[in-house]
Amino acid sequence: MQETYRPFYSHALGHDVEMLVFGERGYPVIVFPTSGGRYYQAKDFGLVDAAASLIDSGKIRLYCVDSVDGYSWYGQHLPPQERLHNHVRYDQMLTEELVPMLQRENSVPKVAVAGCSFGGYHALNFAFRHPSQVSYLFSMGAKFDISNFLGGYHNDDLYFNNPPAYIPAAQDDNFYHMGIVLGSAVDDFCKQGNIEMSEILNRKGIRHWLDIRPYGTHDWPVWRDMFPEYLAQIEA
Repeated sequence: MQETYRPFYSHALGHDVEMLVFGERGYPVIVFPTSGGRYYQAKDFGLVDAAASLIDSGKIRLYCVDSVDGYSWYGQHLPPQERLHNHVRYDQMLTEELVPMLQRENSVPKVAVAGCSFGGYHALNFAFRHPSQVSYLFSMGAKFDISNFLGGYHNDDLYFNNPPAYIPAAQDDNFYHMGIVLGSAVDDFCKQGNIEMSEILNRKGIRHWLDIRPYGTHDWPVWRDMFPEYLAQIEA
C-alpha cells in the first residue's frame, strides 16, 4: 500500500504536526494513537496492516495523526490550566485545520475517526464535540471518563471534554446519523466504561453497536481483529 509522510504546520498549535497517510484514495479515517503513542504507532503495532485490503482496494484512506497527550492529559509536569489549554488547541487543530483539509482533499462532507485505548477517547470526544464533521466513530478498548486526570482540578474545558459528563445533555441531529461502534473485550479493564457509555447513548436514542468480544484483553490483538470489521461498515 502507498505510505506517505505528511507533516503540516498547525497555526492552532504553533508547530508542525506529523502524520502518516496510507492509501491513495478512499474514505478518510483519522486514527489517533494511544496514550504516549506517536503518529507511527498504528503502523508499528499492525493496525494498518490489518486494514491493508480495504486500503489497497481504495475503500478507505488512513490518516494517522500525532497527539499532544504528553503536554495535555498526561503532562503531569504542567499546571492543570495549561494542560487543558493545550488540549483545546489540539481540538482546534483538528476541527479548523486537519478535518477541512481532508474534506477538500477527498471531496467528502465528513470524515471517520478511530482509535484504540486513549486514542478511542480522542475519537469519541471529537465526534461528539463536532458531530457535523464526523460520519463514523470507531473506538476500541477506550476509556472515556477523564475527570480524575487533573488531580481534582475542574473547569468548563474539563467538563466539555469529559464525554460521560457532557453527552447526556448534548443535543445535535448529527448524533443520530453517525455510525458508532464501541469496541471492548471480555477481559478489557475498560469494558465497564464502554457499557456505561452505551447506556448513555441508549437513553438518548442514539444508535450504536456495543461490541464486547468474548475473548481478549486491553491489547492490540483484539483491536487488530476489530479494526477491519469496523472499517468495512463505511459507505462512501
